[in-house]
Amino acid sequence: MRGTAGRAWTAGLVIGVLVAGLTACTADTDGDGADRKTSRAAAEACADGTFTWSRITRRDRLTGVSQAERLGAGGGTTRNEMRRVHTPRPSVRADGPVPSAAEVLFSLGKRTGEIESDARTLAEAGRGEAGAFTDLHRPVPKLDPDRLTTGTAGNFVQYAGVKEVAADFRYACPDGSTASGHARTWTVDITGILDCDEDTDSPLARAAARHSCEPTAPGRPGH
Repeated sequence: MRGTAGRAWTAGLVIGVLVAGLTACTADTDGDGADRKTSRAAAEACADGTFTWSRITRRDRLTGVSQAERLGAGGGTTRNEMRRVHTPRPSVRADGPVPSAAEVLFSLGKRTGEIESDARTLAEAGRGEAGAFTDLHRPVPKLDPDRLTTGTAGNFVQYAGVKEVAADFRYACPDGSTASGHARTWTVDITGILDCDEDTDSPLARAAARHSCEPTAPGRPGH
């Protein structure tokens, strides 16, 4: 099963919609003045803290796949549309006071090399320097409507995916308090085509084969 993939970079790195559930140390309250003072004090206490990242993972995640279709001698262009199997969204979870989700992702981007900046924080760097990695309002990647072409006969499946980055973090505030959490996001669109009749080393292509190749296909994982 052949599996070929192309990586389509947009302006900067693409990011989806933030999943709610983050406690931000900069958040205010809707209570009285005492509540607001407490919130501001907490924000000041946890500002300019330090992130420590661990268990960093990078993997290709399947987002869309078509049904298999057989092309005869000389190949041709695929016709079957892809259906979505996963919607990638950034997620930031924390069990205590931490900066905003965008700041968490900025730190993750610097730690993984997705963001090149000498700034310590997103507030210091500015959105322009951070690119799209910390943009929490980017739409999820659309499944590419363009069909792919092959020059050989086979039983072909078109697929799409993203590069997913995830890690655990610990955040230490200057006042000594700490919080821990997990952050996940994605950075780049991937498109590809595979032949169910042949094997591949691509994890993304193998995931697509599990969805669309017949159980008895020579290239189906586990066959």
